[in-house]
Amino acid sequence: MENNRKVAASPDKPTNWHAIDWKLVTEFVGKTQLRIAQAETEKDFRRVARLTRSLTRSWQAKALAVRKVTTNKGKQTSGVDCALWDTPTRKWDAIGCLNPRGYKARPLKRVYIPKPDGKERPLGIPTMRDRAMQALYLLALEPTVECASDPNSYGFRKGRSTHDARSQLFVSLSMKASARWVLDADIKGFFDNINHDWLLNHVHMDKEMLRKWLKSGVVDAGQLQRTDEGTPQGGIISPTLANITLNGLEQGLDNFLRKTLGTKLTKQAKVNAIRYADDFVVTGASKELLETVVRPWIVEFLRERGLTLSAEKTRILHIDEGFDFLGWNFRKYKGKLLIKPNQKNVKAFYDKVRGIIATSVSVPTETLIKRLNPVLKGWAMYHRGTVAKDIFSKVDHLIYWRLKRWGLRRHPRKTAGWIYRHYWKQCGSRKQFAGLQDDPFGGSERIPLPLYLLTDTKIVRHIKVRGDYNPYHPDWIAYGEKLRVQRMGDTIWSGQRASLWFSQNGRCALCQQEIDIADENMDDHHIVYRQLGGSDALSNRMLLHPFCHWRVHALGLKVIKPVPSTGDLNLKKRSKGMQPDDTV
Repeated sequence: MENNRKVAASPDKPTNWHAIDWKLVTEFVGKTQLRIAQAETEKDFRRVARLTRSLTRSWQAKALAVRKVTTNKGKQTSGVDCALWDTPTRKWDAIGCLNPRGYKARPLKRVYIPKPDGKERPLGIPTMRDRAMQALYLLALEPTVECASDPNSYGFRKGRSTHDARSQLFVSLSMKASARWVLDADIKGFFDNINHDWLLNHVHMDKEMLRKWLKSGVVDAGQLQRTDEGTPQGGIISPTLANITLNGLEQGLDNFLRKTLGTKLTKQAKVNAIRYADDFVVTGASKELLETVVRPWIVEFLRERGLTLSAEKTRILHIDEGFDFLGWNFRKYKGKLLIKPNQKNVKAFYDKVRGIIATSVSVPTETLIKRLNPVLKGWAMYHRGTVAKDIFSKVDHLIYWRLKRWGLRRHPRKTAGWIYRHYWKQCGSRKQFAGLQDDPFGGSERIPLPLYLLTDTKIVRHIKVRGDYNPYHPDWIAYGEKLRVQRMGDTIWSGQRASLWFSQNGRCALCQQEIDIADENMDDHHIVYRQLGGSDALSNRMLLHPFCHWRVHALGLKVIKPVPSTGDLNLKKRSKGMQPDDTV
């Protein structure tokens, strides 16, 4: 590891990776981010620069950056140096190497992933150290970017999702007097063509550091190539740079229309821009308005940033014809707007389920169900705020047919009737495809583990975030907490996991930080290990972040179930060097 420096031990700092108190780390970083956002709102840019410099030099921010790159989905993907931070020692040593002095970004590693249309998407994978440096500076950059973001920009922003973009489109298109025409825009090669000079002039961070990442080069098929434009799609900071590039689209378009058409005609034009990352749609009262006024302005807006619209994929459509956006189809039927899962998304989902079933012929029924249930629940949750009941029913029928075929392949000498009686068990008032599992409430008999049915998903309207919500500003903390609890109450988690979440007030049992509804990587920790006779009962389980779960096992911490009236969590060290009453 380049420029590796050991972190000096001190009474105020831990001495190894597992000894880090993540609650204190996240509190320090979070408070600094709040101060940065407040200073940015007050236009106190000197204070912003001072706080940014302080945060990026702090030990806590460096530790959090290392944790981020070693727990995300790309943690097992190395860069050109083939190095991975996959052990506690390497993670601990990595904290000391995140210093800007003498830092030089390594070239990206070019990899290609297939796209739905048969083409390949190029990705640039930075090294672990480069990713951690990006994550470090991103901690300070995000609060400032959030203060300048468009109200109806929903991609890669804290507290926002595709569901918010869908809800805003419903608001803009559902009424009888709403806009009837939509510009469905697509930017050609967005990440590969962003102008470097524009980014260096408009991104409020260390220019030299940003230049190193943008000009690092890329290794493709063993050859080093220059990177004169674009941002690496595999970089942690790239989504934020993408948002910075397109920020101002909504407000700039509105200002242009008011200057060109006047205030009264601008309201009658019903122009609204809704964006998710680099995908966006613009509504309008007429096709001519979108074609002759809105589209030329957007083309010029993008040209300054080195970008162009795709001539093949950018279209102007009537709402009665319908359009696809973020996996949904938006279309009016006899004047009523219906939002449904689009055919492309349904087919991709069914192909995934079919593949899981086809490759699980020899596994136990319980294993197949445990593989399928998260996939089924995740897809159902994504579409549960739409008109999806009919599609859920059709897909359930297709899965039923696939499971019958699966059973016949396992038992070629048996009949379809025998397959049904053997695998479809009585679960309450109906029969479902099910295996057997241990009783989570501590019973001695095994109980059915049913396959999740899509039709069991309740259609729930999504609670949309306010357009001016800023999760990093102190004035919005109460609103953010209220919104989070409201959304968590509608989650389709299993009843057991939801019970655990509510009993812990929506927080991790160890670090006391929030458990987000979008975080699928949540661990069930058994207080008394199953190997030692512990059960799967709720009284023996707690929800932990994955990294907190590792810490519990690495340090031998024992999690004690809190008293219901107080909800306090006691953690006691299980080691010979501590007394029973000592706590961590």
